[in-house]
Formats: sequence, structure tokens, C-alpha cells
Amino acid sequence: MKNYIFDFDGTLADSEQCSIIATQQAFQNQGYKVPTAEQITYYMGVPIEKSFPLMIDEIVDSTALDELLATFRSIYQQIEQDTLRIFPKIEEVLQTLQEQKKRCFVLSSKKTAVLKRNLEILKIHAFFEDAIGSDRVTHYKPDPAGIFQIQKEYMIQLDNTVMIGDAIFDLQMGKAAGVHTCAVTWGSHSKEALLQEQPDWCIDEPTELITRF
Repeated sequence: MKNYIFDFDGTLADSEQCSIIATQQAFQNQGYKVPTAEQITYYMGVPIEKSFPLMIDEIVDSTALDELLATFRSIYQQIEQDTLRIFPKIEEVLQTLQEQKKRCFVLSSKKTAVLKRNLEILKIHAFFEDAIGSDRVTHYKPDPAGIFQIQKEYMIQLDNTVMIGDAIFDLQMGKAAGVHTCAVTWGSHSKEALLQEQPDWCIDEPTELITRF
């Protein structure tokens, strides 16, 4: 395999605590019923523009939704430095892939500026050719638009590319794009749910990204 496309949340970084705290505080501050940790974790694979309306138990207009999103982003930025963590062995794996001349990208549901800021906080930004957020794609996960954009901009071959993620949305996106898919079990979705998507690989340890393919 030559091209590695990584999801961010739940794959490279343990951002669960950060996302849960920021989401619950934002909903509470804006006067909405606070979603459970399980709800928030499940939707971590899709942009908040799409997931937040699904977690609100009432109809809201675009202005109210924009205020909720802005509140979340403000809280997230305040706490990310203290709550965002890189998963064990990820940095070593990325270092090895770089030494092997593999091409690595990040494709996330975060906004690009936030994604790049988070990669810099974790000190792994230099391992990636590009980091693409939700504002740089025409359609959100599980739509394959993000992968096709990487293909177009960087001339990668899809049959030599793997999409790596912890959520079913990542695997659905990879399959829709015609690339290989690799599920990781240390993130948000259960191994059982991931296996139902029939990924090409399902791994329990980051080092398997080197030894498996």
C-alpha cells in the first residue's frame, strides 16, 4: 500500500473527552436537552453541522444552530490543549510510514483550521502531505468526495490507497470511493459494528498498519 488516508478523531487522536465535554456544555448553555456521552461518541465521525441537529430533540432554525455550533467550537478550543491525546504508538507508526516513503493524509469532519491546529498540538502535522477538513469537501462523510479530492489534487491511485478509521462512516466512505478500508478498534464504534461494514482489514493495534499491509 502506498497511500494512507487517516480519519482524525478516534483514529489518530483520543478526542472523546474533549468532544463530550464541549458538546454537553454547549447544549446546556444554549438551553437544549443535553445528549448522552453515547450519542455524542456515535456521531463523532460526521461534521457537527450534520450531527448536532440529529441530537437536538426539537426543531431549530439556522440562526439557533449556528449559535450552538459557535458555542461548541469556543468551548472545544478552550479545553483541547488539556484533553486531546494521541493514541499510543501512533507517532511511531507515522514515523515508520514516513521512512518507508508512504504518502499520508488526514481526512476529517472537523474544519480544516481546527484539524491542522489539533495536529500541531499533538506534534504530528509534519507526517502528512495534507489535512482536509469538512470545509474543503462538497459532501460530508460517508460520501466519498473527500477521497476523490485527494485523488484529484495529489494524483494518487485508488487501488493503492487505504482509508483508515474508527467509525462506520469512514469505512462506508472508503468503499464508496473504491479504496481499501481498514477499521481500527480503539476508537468510537464497536468492533462488531465495524465488522458489519466488511472492511478489508480490522486491526486492534496501530503497529498492525505496518505489519498487515
